[in-house]
Amino acid sequence: MIVSAKKYQHVSYLWDESYAASIAGDEVALLIYRSNLLGADLRLTNFGGGNTSCKAIAKDPFTNKEKEVMWVKGSGGDLGTLKRNGLAALYVDRLRSLESVYKGIEAEDEMVDLFNHCIFDLNSKAPSIDTPLHGFLPFRHIDHLHPDAAIAIAASKDGREITQDLFKGTIGWLDWQRPGFDLGLKLRKCVEDNPGIRGIMLGSHGLFTWGDTAYESYLNTLDVIERCSAYIVQNTGKKRAVFGGAKLQSLAKEIRLKQAADLAPVLRGLCSDQTRMIGHFTDDQSVLEFINSQDLDRLAPMGTSCPDHFLRTKISPLVLTLSPQENLEDEQQIKHKLLPAFENYRSLYKKYYDTCKHPDSPLMRDPNPVVILYPGVGMFTFSKNKQTARVASEFYRNAINVMRGAEAISEYTALPQQEAFDIEYWLLEEAKLQRMPKAKVLSGKVAFVTGGAGGIGKAIAKKFIAEGACVIVSDNDGQMLASSDEEFKKQYGQDAHISVSVDVTSQEAIQQSFRAAAIAFGGVDIIVNCAGLSISKPIEEHTEKDWNLLYDVLVKGQFLVTQAAVKIMRQQNLGGDVLNIVSKNALVSGPNNAGYGSAKAAQMHLSRLNAAELGKDHIRVNIVNPDAVISDSKIWRGAWAEGRAKAYGIQVEELPAYYAKRTLLNEIILPEDIANACFVFTGGLLHKSTGNVLNVDGGIAAAFVR
Repeated sequence: MIVSAKKYQHVSYLWDESYAASIAGDEVALLIYRSNLLGADLRLTNFGGGNTSCKAIAKDPFTNKEKEVMWVKGSGGDLGTLKRNGLAALYVDRLRSLESVYKGIEAEDEMVDLFNHCIFDLNSKAPSIDTPLHGFLPFRHIDHLHPDAAIAIAASKDGREITQDLFKGTIGWLDWQRPGFDLGLKLRKCVEDNPGIRGIMLGSHGLFTWGDTAYESYLNTLDVIERCSAYIVQNTGKKRAVFGGAKLQSLAKEIRLKQAADLAPVLRGLCSDQTRMIGHFTDDQSVLEFINSQDLDRLAPMGTSCPDHFLRTKISPLVLTLSPQENLEDEQQIKHKLLPAFENYRSLYKKYYDTCKHPDSPLMRDPNPVVILYPGVGMFTFSKNKQTARVASEFYRNAINVMRGAEAISEYTALPQQEAFDIEYWLLEEAKLQRMPKAKVLSGKVAFVTGGAGGIGKAIAKKFIAEGACVIVSDNDGQMLASSDEEFKKQYGQDAHISVSVDVTSQEAIQQSFRAAAIAFGGVDIIVNCAGLSISKPIEEHTEKDWNLLYDVLVKGQFLVTQAAVKIMRQQNLGGDVLNIVSKNALVSGPNNAGYGSAKAAQMHLSRLNAAELGKDHIRVNIVNPDAVISDSKIWRGAWAEGRAKAYGIQVEELPAYYAKRTLLNEIILPEDIANACFVFTGGLLHKSTGNVLNVDGGIAAAFVR
């Protein structure tokens, strides 16, 4: 096969010749490089979708003889982030010899366990169900992708004919069939029956392409997808307007986001009646074009075509019948409108399950929707964690692109429900789910931490993320917030947190930050009121300005943040936790501390009052009392430390040792100690406790509550 580099309009050519030259001769390294480039463009394949392979000669460790080995993306991997340890390596001759024991398509699943007898590298990733699809093809380098443009053709009513006309016989065609050993044999036969073809289109599924080298395979893949894309673009709008034209217009961006933020907690609560879900929202143009269209009511119920799509999104979305301008202030009225739609969706899903299930099918999974479409506003997705919710959104956007393209060139067709069910409840997919790591304790929870950019607040945010939560890190110090944001991104990636600038004395700023939380994650479950400041002065030096500032930040701030959070928690109807970081000073009298100490005492009693009021909503309110947490604390920079040192008659640098020596345990208190105390309250073991005070001060008898 002879191919050459050229400019592309619809795909991205990313090959770096100098880098490729630096790894020349290492076929596996070139496979990984090619895979990463293909996975970097979501138009070519989805997160976790598709697979690539190469065949090369390697020395058999048992005989020291040269053997042909195939390296192929292993089960559960992602092309964009693929590394060597994500590949499965198998002896090609052993894999192909399994044909002699293959009993036929009714025994398809039995073959997967036999792949393990073909392993060349014992450190291999588990081979995926697509392994024989690569193994029975004779080519050295193979790409199997799910490009929107190719699937649009593959999912068209006239897909076979379009493929023939577009590629003049150089691309083969196979009708839809679930991946497995038999499909691998059919791919081989297609190549044998059509010598010289450069790829194969899999009906309703995706595309296989190949080359003699990694580079040739890469170019061949781009060229085929480019041609599919160009064909769709050329035909879009020729027959009729895209998706039949607009049925309604989108709200303005700012209003869309407000509507989405107001509705997200209600949707999250309804979606979480079995498992607590994390949300994601998008209102990009491709989504709006679809959800505002005349064809929405026809296409959305049909469901997706590509197996990778509906494994992530369920077979079809829930389309809301709310007006884009719906008044969302009355949550009970909105729930009254939405509940029948959710009950109907769950009922239809159960009917789908009952109609299609087999005697050995896994138990029915959560019947709630993953994808929720709100015409005029945008698309919500809900799943067990942020990454899965975000990826579901990406997959449904791919599905929209497929429907758009298929309708432009022909007529979109979805998989029959039985075929969809057999993929969704495939025993091999169920086994993959069962192998997934157990969810962390705070998985599915969203925490909002004020004062979260440094010291105690940052430690709490990190602890919660480590235990599986999504976190909104809020602070009024822009420089510290930017620094912590970069730190969190490097340490935890893009899905674990967002950063918002908040002045806790401003009701509008607080409302905006909770809207950001609702857009990012669907709502909030845990509030940590950690924002604070300290002023230590003798009473004669204390000013009214000092007093107002302390009470505004510590007391009013705690009240306003809690008030805004409680509204969202009630919308969700999932309960929640309010944790107030108060102080030993709320219980102990000391010199030069009238404003700070009394404000802390007010915080403590406000917590008790909130606990008494919010118990009926299953919202727990508890208190953590730190003392002398000097490490990484903004409070201890400057006047406060000087004031406390003066009060105790010591130097500032002597404060850590002084505070440790006055405790019963003789311990220095660290931010991480306070974070651990917060986790104690939120980790599930104390879910029946509210109105409590937990001192984390090394033991100060004067601060004992009882």
